[in-house]
Amino acid sequence: MSAIAFVAMPTSDAEALWNGGMDAYGHRPETMISDGPGHPCRHCLRNIDAGEELYVFAYRPFPELQPYAETGPVFLHKVPCERYASEEVLPPVLTTSPDFIVRGYGENNRIVYGTGAVTPIGDIGTYAGELLSREGIAYVHVRSARNNCYQCRIDRA
Repeated sequence: MSAIAFVAMPTSDAEALWNGGMDAYGHRPETMISDGPGHPCRHCLRNIDAGEELYVFAYRPFPELQPYAETGPVFLHKVPCERYASEEVLPPVLTTSPDFIVRGYGENNRIVYGTGAVTPIGDIGTYAGELLSREGIAYVHVRSARNNCYQCRIDRA
């Protein structure tokens, strides 16, 4: 099993939005008010507290358009936040559901078939490490088991 690191949305992606940039579909992010848990910020990997403003926008965590470059809705604190830095520790947003989809991707940024599994939160690190020890898997995504929304990436530490 490989040592792993949980990786948040790059600060450059968050800063682009905080500075008035467009989302993956060329639209400005929408502003909402959080009503509590269920709005995980993809930059600090914490839930956005009730009453806080947030952005909801289309995010594509892949470097280029291609058939496997999934795009979907995600959340970001509207007020800039610190990027998640405890890379070896399960991020707070991954403790809010009983399970998540954990899936491997190749160097070509495409899904490696047969790797996706709904995984209990206590097994995410172990399963991601197993995937990253396999030949042909470059990184792993963690996604919502209910809505398939991107949560974070896992790399080799």
